[in-house]
Amino acid sequence: MDYLLTEQQTMIRDLARKIAQEKIKPVAAHYDETEEFAWPIMKILADSDLFGVYLPEQYGGLGGGIMDMCLVTEELSRACGGIALGYAGTGLGTLPILLHGSEEQKKKYLPDIAKGKRLAAFCLTEAEAGSDAGAMRTSARKEGDKYILNGTKQWITNAGEAEIYTVIAITDKTKGIRGASAFIVEKGAKGMEFGKKEKKMGIRASATREVIFTDCEIPAANLISKEGMGFIVALKTLDTSRPGVASQAVGIAQGALDCALDYSRTRVQFGQPISSFQAIQHMLADMATQLEAARALTYATARMSDSGAKAMSKDSAMSKLFASEMAMKVTTDAVQIMGGYGYMRDYPAEKFMRDAKITQIYEGTSQIQRNVIAANLIKETLKK
Repeated sequence: MDYLLTEQQTMIRDLARKIAQEKIKPVAAHYDETEEFAWPIMKILADSDLFGVYLPEQYGGLGGGIMDMCLVTEELSRACGGIALGYAGTGLGTLPILLHGSEEQKKKYLPDIAKGKRLAAFCLTEAEAGSDAGAMRTSARKEGDKYILNGTKQWITNAGEAEIYTVIAITDKTKGIRGASAFIVEKGAKGMEFGKKEKKMGIRASATREVIFTDCEIPAANLISKEGMGFIVALKTLDTSRPGVASQAVGIAQGALDCALDYSRTRVQFGQPISSFQAIQHMLADMATQLEAARALTYATARMSDSGAKAMSKDSAMSKLFASEMAMKVTTDAVQIMGGYGYMRDYPAEKFMRDAKITQIYEGTSQIQRNVIAANLIKETLKK
C-alpha cells in the first residue's frame, strides 16, 4: 500500500532495508545462536545516521519523528528482531529525555545518541513491579547536590551495553506511585552494577540484564522534570514508544511471511508447488491481510504521535496489541506452512516465531493493553 511517505522517509526506509537485507540477514542466525550483542551492526547503523532519524536537528538528529523510527525498526526487524532491539531499545531509553528532559540534558545526551556513539536503556520493570508499576521499590533520596539510588531493575533491554539509562525510582514512599521520579544514570556511576546476561526464548541478540543500584550516586541535575513526575514520564514514554514495538512486530511478521512465500513456491508435493494448493493460498492471503492491517494501524498511530496529539494511550495500546497478536499468528502460520522444515533452525521461520512472542509481553502485556483500551473507551463514553 502507498502510505504517502515523504521523500526523506522513503530514503530512510530504503537505507534501513538495504542494511537489514545485506548486513543483518546473513548473520542473524549466528547472533541468535551465540547470543552476542551485534556491535558491528550498531556501528553500521550509527555510520548511516539512523539512530538520529527521530531526534531534532538542533541535537544532531535528522528532524523526523516516531514514524521515521518505526520505519527503521520495521525493516531491521524483518531481518532480525533481536538485533533490531539494540536500535529500538535505545529509542525507548532516549524518549524520557526527549519528551521531558531539560534543555541542558538534551544538549548533553541527545547528540551522542543521535550519532550512535552511546546507546540508551529504559529502567522501569522490577521483580515485583511488572504490570503493577505501583509495586516499585527502587528508591532515590536527595543528599545535597546528589541523589542516592538503591534497588534493582529487571529484564532491562540493552543493559550492560548502553551508556545512558533513564530510571524510574521512588523519591517519596508516602505518595505511592505519585512519589516516583525519573533520572538519568550514566554507565560507570559509583554503585551501579549489572546482573548476568539473561538467556531468552527469542530476541537472543538483544542484551537483557538486571541493573543494580547500591548507594548509587548521581548528580541532582540528572533528575528529569521534577520530583513526583516519574510515573507520568513513564506513561508518556510508553504511549510514544508502543508504536515502535508494533513496528517491530510488523517487521518480524513480514520476515516470516517472506520465508513462507519463498518456501511455498519451491516446495513440491504431489507433483506441484504447495503454493498451488488453496489451503496454503488462503493461509498466505490471511497472513498478508492481517499484516497490512497492522502496518496501517501502526503508521497511523505513529503519525498521530508526531502530530502532537495529547491523548493517545488508547490508540498506542491498540497498535501494540493488534500488531503483536498478529505477529504471533503470522509467524506460527509460517512455521505451519513450512512443516518440519519450519521447525528446524536451518530455516529462519522458527526464529521469527520465537522473536514474535516478546512483543506480546514487554512494554505492557496484551492483557494490559486491553485494560488501557477499555479504560479509555469507558472514559470517553462518560464524557458524552
